Amino acid sequence: MSLPADYFDELFADSDDPWAFRTRWYEQRKRDLTLAALPRQRYSRVFEPGCANGELSLRLAQRCDTLLCMDMSARAVELARGRLAPYPRAEVVEGCLPGDWPQGTFDLIVISEWAYYLEPAQFVQVIERIVSSLTPDGAVLACHWLHPIDGCPMQAHEAHALLDEHLSMPRTLRHEETDFLLELWSRQPGGIDLEERIL
Repeated sequence: MSLPADYFDELFADSDDPWAFRTRWYEQRKRDLTLAALPRQRYSRVFEPGCANGELSLRLAQRCDTLLCMDMSARAVELARGRLAPYPRAEVVEGCLPGDWPQGTFDLIVISEWAYYLEPAQFVQVIERIVSSLTPDGAVLACHWLHPIDGCPMQAHEAHALLDEHLSMPRTLRHEETDFLLELWSRQPGGIDLEERIL
């Protein structure tokens, strides 16, 4: 991670919710759109690095059998564990990407609001780990704030362009607003399962 863990620890030292995930309508609506963008009702094993205090994690836990969350801030990990306590198959670990990439495979990896903290070369390493960790029907969802952030090596469009270039799988959804960009790439690019379609 290009920004040190201390940077995020200081944010959480002043507030349990430094980005106002719980109170801002923008954040609530963005979470709703993020979850609505997932084409499958349920996933087997989901990985959410950069989970912060676990607000999105809580919603993901309701849509999967097993959830693994990661954050580089010890305080964020503590808060996310508290949020996810009702979900015994949700685990939150402390780690920093790309070095602490977890073992196993995932059918969904969620990259929400952190790619721009990485140098481009570091993020390409992360994408390579993503590709090697996806199941044959796996998907990657990415959502990022579009406005410039002081001290960040990348902006959202740069990060998403790297994803599109290096994932080597179809992009099945793109939603862009003034404030954020939401995209989904999938190894199984078909739409709704045939048996789910209403004839």
